[in-house]
Amino acid sequence: MTLFFHRKIRSFTTAIALVLTATIAPAEPQHAIAMYGDPALPPDFVSLPYVNPDAPKGGRIIFAEPGGFDSLNPHILKGNAPYIVSSQVFESLMGRSWDEPFTLYGLLAESVEVGPNREWVEFTLNPAAKFSDGSPVTVEDVIWSYETLGTEGHPRYGSAWGQVEQIEATGDRSVRLSFGSDNRELALLMGLRPILKKAQWEGRDFAASGIDVVPIGSSPYIVDAFEPGRFITLRRNPDYWGKDLPFMRGQANFDEIRTEFYGDGDVVFEAFKSGNANTYREGNAAKWETQYDFPAVQSGKVVKSEIPHQRPSGIIGYVMNTRRPVFRDWRVREAMIHAFNFEYINETLTGGDQPRITSYFSNSVLGMQPGPATGLVRDYLEPYEDGLLPGALEGYSLPVGDGSERNRANIAKALDLMAEAGWTVQNGVMKNAVGERFTFEIVLNQGAGETIQTMDMFAAALNRMGITPRITAVDSAQYTERTDRYDFDMAYYLRGLSLSPGTEQRLYWGAEGVLEPGTRNWMGMDSDAAEAMIDRMLNSQSQEEFRAAVKALDRILTSGRYVIPIWYSKDSRIAHARQLHYPERLPMYGDWIGFQPDVWWWED
Repeated sequence: MTLFFHRKIRSFTTAIALVLTATIAPAEPQHAIAMYGDPALPPDFVSLPYVNPDAPKGGRIIFAEPGGFDSLNPHILKGNAPYIVSSQVFESLMGRSWDEPFTLYGLLAESVEVGPNREWVEFTLNPAAKFSDGSPVTVEDVIWSYETLGTEGHPRYGSAWGQVEQIEATGDRSVRLSFGSDNRELALLMGLRPILKKAQWEGRDFAASGIDVVPIGSSPYIVDAFEPGRFITLRRNPDYWGKDLPFMRGQANFDEIRTEFYGDGDVVFEAFKSGNANTYREGNAAKWETQYDFPAVQSGKVVKSEIPHQRPSGIIGYVMNTRRPVFRDWRVREAMIHAFNFEYINETLTGGDQPRITSYFSNSVLGMQPGPATGLVRDYLEPYEDGLLPGALEGYSLPVGDGSERNRANIAKALDLMAEAGWTVQNGVMKNAVGERFTFEIVLNQGAGETIQTMDMFAAALNRMGITPRITAVDSAQYTERTDRYDFDMAYYLRGLSLSPGTEQRLYWGAEGVLEPGTRNWMGMDSDAAEAMIDRMLNSQSQEEFRAAVKALDRILTSGRYVIPIWYSKDSRIAHARQLHYPERLPMYGDWIGFQPDVWWWED
């Protein structure tokens, strides 16, 4: 499952595999379901353990983001929908506890039942479940939602839907999905699909993007007002059907959730400083220490909160598209990693306080270990040895620079790697044997100021190698369109990863994404070994097997040299109005993707 807070993430695909001892669940209705073992909370739980069940209702939280939106349908490939619509307007049959690696509790569904080997899952709807217009949520709505999302929706829904053999109503309030593959996670994944109102889409093209259809969901919030490119406001529904559910107690506390949109990241920060937004998430450690002395902080109107977490680092950096000939050779990609002067750039932009990402699952028990692969990890990788790149079995680590602007040793190594791949400097220009110039385009979102600064410094280093990249900054809508179509050579890349990775890993790294648009496989990787490790993750029968499979996958990804990784933060930094509060008791995921506004509240 994906868990890294980033406002431009358009979709958030929840999918998981866990780390406890496997047991076979009894075929009888339950209040919750866990990937392995038993749910932590009993059937009569009062609230989730990390909420304030007595949090007051009221107030407003105002976010500020760069960019804009041109769609209100977050479930399709076309268009760019506001994040708060996908996260706050719709509900699923089950809801996730962020204090357990992968356990779901009843939300729209009052119970869940699985087959002896999880070859099927059956959900029974809560009879009180209603959409915001007062109409009941029906089995017909559920079946239509699953079928439509799986066939016409965003490609992120397609992988799991392709493993469903049959979906059928088994009663007035119950629906069963039967699976055609051996994947324990599917029972949970199906519980996390958003449920839409079928009648709203009758006679309409679901896959068409636009703002003419204001979505009707069943959540505590409805779309109240919006202006594309400027703002969108959600209002809490006083008649929300689930306000007394134990799962929802202490959640959805704000009367209003609003997002204001601005031209770029610098303007967003200024908007927060001037009071046009009342919360701001800071990703730069140096800026956090040096630029938060403005009057609102000095007077106490704005407070700074640091939220620890136990999540993997994920991968953040600059992805190289191997569909393009320029980055097909791993030695070229390795040369780019050497040319990227991380130590100097990190010191210049963040004060050097943020650690570098060393692998996709670094900073967690799932991350690959330094040195050669051993034990189960090696056993899993060895059958695929011929297709692995150097470092997967032997061990791989990122180059370390001397901190100077020239970065001489790493530039020299980069030149050697380019020569091995057939590229040499000829009359000051990097060319191949037939005289073709080595050049490529870096596509960036024009609102990402720090990213553009980073690439300017990277381009300066490449110039010393006879390489002149083209840096193209486009608006957020164009950026989304180009990256969905893989129309780039290099681009800024962020993939949040969790302690419970699962089926979504196929969307990230699976071979289908080489050609199918809209997946997370921006690098275009096609690896039998990676596919096999994902299969092992999904069918592990013990914590040891699961962790070994993830560590093996981490080695394949990291040694693939697909991404030039940058830095991450072990803590989330949130500056906010003093009236905004969060619970003292934090879940294991800390500041998860919905931490704001799910469990925060307003209180003077």
